[in-house]
Amino acid sequence: MRIITFLLIFSMLFACKKDVKESGKVTRLPYFNSADFTPNWEEAIHRIPKFSFTNQNGEVVTNQTFEGKIYIADFFFTSCPGICPKLTKNMASIQEAYKNDEDIMLLSHTVMPWRDSVPILNEYAAKNNVDANKWQLVTGEKDALYAMARSGYFADEDFTKTQDESDFIHTENFVLVDKKGHIRGVYNGTLPIDVERLYRHIEILREES
Repeated sequence: MRIITFLLIFSMLFACKKDVKESGKVTRLPYFNSADFTPNWEEAIHRIPKFSFTNQNGEVVTNQTFEGKIYIADFFFTSCPGICPKLTKNMASIQEAYKNDEDIMLLSHTVMPWRDSVPILNEYAAKNNVDANKWQLVTGEKDALYAMARSGYFADEDFTKTQDESDFIHTENFVLVDKKGHIRGVYNGTLPIDVERLYRHIEILREES
C-alpha cells in the first residue's frame, strides 16, 4: 500500500513539473526599446532607423529592402581573425535553413568600411557562399554604420559604458528584427545554444506575423 501511495505521489509531482515546464514555454517575444535590453511586453517604441548602405554587389540597401521581412542583423569585418568566422559560419547556417523562405533575410554590416570595399565584400561573399537574394553584406560611411550599430541595434555594449564614439565596434550579437522593424531578440552569435534559441524565436515570429 505504501509503495502504491509513493508511486502516486511521485507521478503527481512529475506531472506538475511537466506542466510548469510546458506552461513556461515561450510563445510570444518581447520588444526591446533601449540599450539595456529590458524586455517590454506591451509597447513597441523603438524601430530600426532609416538607413542606406551598399551591398556586396554595389547595390543600394535600405529599410525597404527588408520591408515586411523578418531579419537577423550582425556586425563584422572581413579580416577579423577572432569571432567573425564563427558569426559568418552561423549566419551561413541560418541562410541554408531558410533558403526557400522569402520572409527571412540576413544583414551583416562591416565595422571596418575603410577596408571593406564593395570588391572586398564581394570576394568574402563568394568565399562564404552568400546568396545576395537572402543575405546582404553592407558597407558605407563609418559614422552611419557606427550610429546604426549603437543607436539602431544597441549592438555596442562598450559604448553604453564609455560613450566614446571613436571606439572600434566589435560585437558577437545577432539581433532579431520583426517585419515592422522592431527588435525582438538578441543572441550571442558564437554560442550554439543561443543560435538554437534564435531559431526557435524566428518560428515564434513567423506565427505572429
